[in-house]
Amino acid sequence: MQNMVPYINKKLTYITSEISISLRCKYAHMSLNTGQFNTFLFFKLPSAWWCGVRLTELEENHAVASVRYRWINQNPFKSMFWAVQGMAAELATGALVMQQIRKSGKSVSMLVLTNKANFHKKARGRIFFRCEDGPQLNEAMDRALASGEGHTVWMKSIGTNENGEVVSEFDFEWTIKVKGSG
Repeated sequence: MQNMVPYINKKLTYITSEISISLRCKYAHMSLNTGQFNTFLFFKLPSAWWCGVRLTELEENHAVASVRYRWINQNPFKSMFWAVQGMAAELATGALVMQQIRKSGKSVSMLVLTNKANFHKKARGRIFFRCEDGPQLNEAMDRALASGEGHTVWMKSIGTNENGEVVSEFDFEWTIKVKGSG
């Protein structure tokens, strides 16, 4: 078994590197699809993946992530733990940011500076987090690319259950800055 570990590590490193390279460089002119993104999620954000967070839609102006209430993401009150909702909500906003960075062809850093959340009812069943702030993000990205300075943009992700009822709302302030400038 000990002899297998280096082989497994090499294989996983190779797979991870291949996915990272393809996500960063190989198809820079194409948009990410949800399957590629969910594979990236498995390797780079495994806690979200194991909790069931998945990107289900990624368009130019909106993204949707979903997560189903189950044993691994429960809280003691028979609903979904708030942090799991936060992971799905952040993914819906972050996927848009990553897509814009990729579309720019530049090396741009991204980081959540601030977040806030409001909870309206217990999260049970499948919860869908939708962010429609692509246009605001596009403007912020254009300003960051033109100036070379860091810019922030607030993005909202609204979580609804299968009945369309709002369960929670998350706001994320993303910072974006072209790397190597200033």
